[in-house]
Amino acid sequence: MFRISQFMQEIASPSPARRRGAPPGPVVIWNLVRRCNLTCKHCYSISADKDFPGELSTDEVYAVMEDLRAFGVPVLILSGGEPLLRHDLFEIARRAKALGFYTALSSNGTLIDEPMVERIAAVGFDYVGVSLDGIAGTHDRFRRCDGAFDRSLRGIRLCHAAGIKAGVRYTMTEDNAADLPALLRLIDDEGIDKFYFSHLNYAGRGNKNRADDARLRTTREAMDLLFETAWDYARRGIVKEFVTGNNDADGVYLLSWVRERFPEAAARVEARLVEWGGNASGVNVANIDNEGNVHPDTMWWHHTLGNVRRRPFSAIWQDVSDPLMAGLKQRPRPVTGRCGACRHLAICNGNTRVRAQQLTGDPWAEDPACYLTDEEIGVAPGGARIELVPWSRPATAGAARRGDG
Repeated sequence: MFRISQFMQEIASPSPARRRGAPPGPVVIWNLVRRCNLTCKHCYSISADKDFPGELSTDEVYAVMEDLRAFGVPVLILSGGEPLLRHDLFEIARRAKALGFYTALSSNGTLIDEPMVERIAAVGFDYVGVSLDGIAGTHDRFRRCDGAFDRSLRGIRLCHAAGIKAGVRYTMTEDNAADLPALLRLIDDEGIDKFYFSHLNYAGRGNKNRADDARLRTTREAMDLLFETAWDYARRGIVKEFVTGNNDADGVYLLSWVRERFPEAAARVEARLVEWGGNASGVNVANIDNEGNVHPDTMWWHHTLGNVRRRPFSAIWQDVSDPLMAGLKQRPRPVTGRCGACRHLAICNGNTRVRAQQLTGDPWAEDPACYLTDEEIGVAPGGARIELVPWSRPATAGAARRGDG
């Protein structure tokens, strides 16, 4: 996850340099149930409105949570399917809170009505994330359900009224890219706390629909809009979170944006970007599916590292006998092509790896969704590195641009 707002805050109010240690354990995204009341176009778990056999029992979930906590896992994101359809969700969430986890709920929002939001508030969820794919008709088409947008937005509003931190998750494709400006206006109008922009990843239904992936120019335009929007809030001192996921080239693109807009801050921001370190799949981000299979992240359901019924998560996560896991934990990763020659590998860390694996069969091939040019990443066509002379806007022009926010 790339936290745009933190870097904008670094520009607005520079912080002293500090050494950041690695988190004690990975953030765990846990698909507790595969059942869902919707059949979304880009669903990575290929869920449906039916019961799936072999899911972990309540007691099994409790045992895994004990191991996760002992291993130092700080955050549990309870997901699905639609997690609100799991009969024991609130018992699991209460146990998670009692164990000291930061506990988040990832929902489509359509089932959050007044009685449901009371139960969510009673548990004390730290965050509720709701997916929106656009405004009204666009969202309903993606969710394949008339009225889904209105129900999801109502769920967000109910969370806010109950004092629950809530945010929006949006996955962009060519089919819904035009809705991004309207969604950002909605975030402002509704006072929504957080906006998570997810690049399309080739997994589940997202893999089947990868022909619809946003063109590189569309992606760059979207990132420009996100950066300008996040900066506008930061310069006005308004706290609102903007984050992206599934394309760590965003960090490198931000550096280019900073060099043009705020050249005096570029060196400091670049140092923070290297500290961030890019993609964390298999290191600081983990996934457990509904049957207890462990994956490097949610987009790797086709690659299983082990099962918590047969082996503790803590043992699975530290085992590098799996070649994929060994490579993901290696730094720098053994990436090839443009990624291997990229001058910014220390920032991006080779990106998610799943797109390369899905398209070529090689998880270490160059990422086909990197939207940066050869010149921007310092490579010549064919992958050879080229040397670039750093460019920055003249000081007077830069100051004029900063003044207009």
